[in-house]
Amino acid sequence: MEHTVGSIAVMTSGGDAPGMNPAVRSVVRSSLDLGIETYAIYEGYHGMVEGGDYIRSMSWEDVGGILHQGGTVIGTARSDEFRTREGRRKAALNLVLREIDSLIVIGGDGSLTGADLFRKEWPGLLDELVERGDIEPDRAERRSNLRVVGLVGSIDNDMFGTDMTIGADTALHRITEAIDSITSTAASHQRAFIIEVMGRNCGYLALMASISSGADWVLIPESPPDIENWEQRMCEVLNKGREVGRRHSIVVVAEGACDRDGNPIETDYVKTVLKERLGADTRVTILGHVQRGGAPSAYDRLLGSLLGHAAVQAITKGEADEEPQLLGIRQNRVQRSSLLENVEATHSVADFIAEKNYEKAMELRGGSFKDAFRTLRTLIRAKPHEPDPERTRRRIAILHAGPPAPGMNTAVRAATRLAIDQGHEVLGVHNGFPGLLEGSVTELGWMSVSGFASRGGAELGTNRNVPSREQLPALAERISELGIEGLLMIGGWAGYEAAYRIHEERHTLPALDIPVICVPATINNNLPGSELAVGADTALNNIMDAVDKIKQSAVASRRVFVVEVMGRHCGYLALMSGIAGGAERVYLHEEGISLRELQADVQFLVDGFESGKRLGLMIRNEAANRFYTTDFMRSLFEEESEGLFDARQAILGHLQNGGDPSPFDRIQATRLASRGLAYTLEQIESEGGESAFMGLVEGAIRFNPIEQFPKMIDGDLQRPLEQWWLQLREIARLLGQPAPRHELE
Repeated sequence: MEHTVGSIAVMTSGGDAPGMNPAVRSVVRSSLDLGIETYAIYEGYHGMVEGGDYIRSMSWEDVGGILHQGGTVIGTARSDEFRTREGRRKAALNLVLREIDSLIVIGGDGSLTGADLFRKEWPGLLDELVERGDIEPDRAERRSNLRVVGLVGSIDNDMFGTDMTIGADTALHRITEAIDSITSTAASHQRAFIIEVMGRNCGYLALMASISSGADWVLIPESPPDIENWEQRMCEVLNKGREVGRRHSIVVVAEGACDRDGNPIETDYVKTVLKERLGADTRVTILGHVQRGGAPSAYDRLLGSLLGHAAVQAITKGEADEEPQLLGIRQNRVQRSSLLENVEATHSVADFIAEKNYEKAMELRGGSFKDAFRTLRTLIRAKPHEPDPERTRRRIAILHAGPPAPGMNTAVRAATRLAIDQGHEVLGVHNGFPGLLEGSVTELGWMSVSGFASRGGAELGTNRNVPSREQLPALAERISELGIEGLLMIGGWAGYEAAYRIHEERHTLPALDIPVICVPATINNNLPGSELAVGADTALNNIMDAVDKIKQSAVASRRVFVVEVMGRHCGYLALMSGIAGGAERVYLHEEGISLRELQADVQFLVDGFESGKRLGLMIRNEAANRFYTTDFMRSLFEEESEGLFDARQAILGHLQNGGDPSPFDRIQATRLASRGLAYTLEQIESEGGESAFMGLVEGAIRFNPIEQFPKMIDGDLQRPLEQWWLQLREIARLLGQPAPRHELE
């Protein structure tokens, strides 16, 4: 008998994680859109064993309005009964009676291990049910194979097979916000604070929160302090920090932190050490479950939505027929791999830590984790290393160009401290290229960038002006006068254009023959050679904050909102905020807007509100159409509403540029600035060093020679020729439509 997909069930299990609800919503709507009956199993494995109303058939509307909710609306619970053969047999009966033969599990390694065991036992469990007379043989034959797809929902980010787990980014938001707040009160009283964060055997949250917040010391399980008297070393570093002007000390401790002998390092012990050896007024804050709570970040909404859709695709395309699959995000793309192999690799890290084989544990965490730890060890120093007299001292300038982007300051701090620690001199250029022309330049010191990690805006100032060809001789003279050997430009389109123009004139003006390295920083995410620019994630989170409030207002008043977001001619912010915000319609310049489409949208809204719809959300890129403006669309919807709803517009404007950078942007800014600085120094040392623009492409940092710039862009529209995120357009349409396509047709 040919085996076809029956019904699909989705469940959440283990600890809750922000982003689970977007994943559940995506699974349900993606399945229903294919005409597959879909169930939600409430209360995890407990609900699977109990059956009855714990396993509910889902409709399109059942998952409406859950994108912004934290936790999991279908619940999660432990089940001792599922650990028994009898309990799993009861669970199998409850599934097979509903023709469920595909299971999507959103949870941690324990939940996914349980799902794999259940899948292995499935044929035997069905045989037992047939023998007992609980099901008919033909039903067992129809559903003889249980397909299992796992999505990792865990704030710890401790699972192999994915670069980020659902919930980790939101947890970082909670931790970073808490440390930012604590830092201000700590500085006011000149106190030391010890912050304990979650993570069990994984130090990801502690490490990345330390980079994001500018913490002064961190303790993680994968790399315990590498000296015997680590307490003395920690106190020396914190004390030197006070001597050079720091008014506070922040120590971040992962809950699984230990010393080289495997002894746990408790926060109370660290507090005692600081009080006794430094005489510091010390406080302890254990963040606990606040790290799990609250609305998911924009990234977790996107991640859950993309993985949920991909999970359904994996089932319907037969990718989960032979063995259970784990779906994750790797190199900025959804990828699938063996669930069992990833669970085993995850457990092996904990085993290596228990065996005190910390080098192997760090190795398994991956290259980016190790690089981040090495970078942090430099950034947290109270003072830089003494210059090596054998090393040539280089002079590097840092400037911004283009509009401000959250994360610019973070990048300046990282590049400055890393350069000074290597014995180089760093010049800060104020107000972009016009500032360089005017000689508005100051030397940056170790403490002059203190506090930059968490600060929004651009302390050096920025400017959109690109030096004209007539200004280049004066610019060359200024560069020569200042002895600048390399230029690190952290900014957007104007900076890239300026770098290209300098490169073109390097032969006629020798002083311009220096490497200019461009680090992508713009909320528009419209730069070539980079899939994710610094600042775009913060802008998305700002948009989500506004959209969540707008939706609350709209649902109370039966209202349609047309929300205009930035991006110029690049629709990245519009599309991503449409997916993360649950918009019914997204208008992009890349697709344009036609009158026929607007007429269809009007009819869609009227039909929806006649059927009980209470709110409408339409997101429009600011340059989507010259004539069909945001106000025009609002007026059109209001006029044609037939009195069923009001229409309002919300132009979010520069609030998208504002605020402190998100943890994602702080981490990315640090990573890109570190690699950008290293590349700049490499080019200075080499003969004929080249200028380049850099960025993350499929998870790896790449450098493109600056001469490639005009070949990779649409200069008139100021955006790359290739925009990877347009591949997600169909997912946005599917999840935002009012019902499955077969019903709409």
